[in-house]
Amino acid sequence: MGLASETERAEFEQMCAQHPELVAERRKFEESLEAYASEQAVRPPKEVKAKILKAIITMEYSTKPRSIGLLRFVAAAAVILLLGMVVLYYQANQQNKDLASANKELSDKVNADEATLDKVKTEHQSLGNAVIVNMVGTKIAPKSVANVYWDSTNSSVYLVVKNMPELPSDKQYQLWALIDNKQKSLGVFDATDKNIILKMDSTKKAQAFAITIEKKGGNPHPTLDSLTSIGKTQLTQ
Repeated sequence: MGLASETERAEFEQMCAQHPELVAERRKFEESLEAYASEQAVRPPKEVKAKILKAIITMEYSTKPRSIGLLRFVAAAAVILLLGMVVLYYQANQQNKDLASANKELSDKVNADEATLDKVKTEHQSLGNAVIVNMVGTKIAPKSVANVYWDSTNSSVYLVVKNMPELPSDKQYQLWALIDNKQKSLGVFDATDKNIILKMDSTKKAQAFAITIEKKGGNPHPTLDSLTSIGKTQLTQ
């Protein structure tokens, strides 16, 4: 590969002739390089193959016949080393791409978290005069709990989901206001980590709030068999 001088190469070949163990170690090293190149094989660019073939042909035609065998051996070793270098290059390049992708994902998550915090701060200011309605789980979903923040003065309703399992893609949770033995839909929602505080539809009156599992998009009337949470407002309407 041109890394040693003529004197160094001659000295190395002389030592190989005198010490069989050195030849064995050289062969072992070359075999390990070949095995590594085979295991980590990556298709190199087309121009690499052309350069290698050109180098081999030039070396063969520019040397004496008695040196052809040795030069072919050296050329083969050079090809293996070059392939190994190509593999390492592509691995390093891929690692750089993976790091860049990971940094972008982290940056996007930080930005999303900051936006969520700003949303929480803004909406929290609107909950100062709200009545907190604790919603407890029913027999079919004893662990499904949530809080409704309801400000009857401006009819605002906010929902804080504490523990509700994710539903199949064709189902959604639906919040209801119970008013004089009637049910008013306040909107549907999904129980995901992104929805820390959910702004629901407004209602001026409510003796209680309830959550049911409905088809995606909601229903005009609640499915009582799928009632998961309920809580009374304790206000006289």
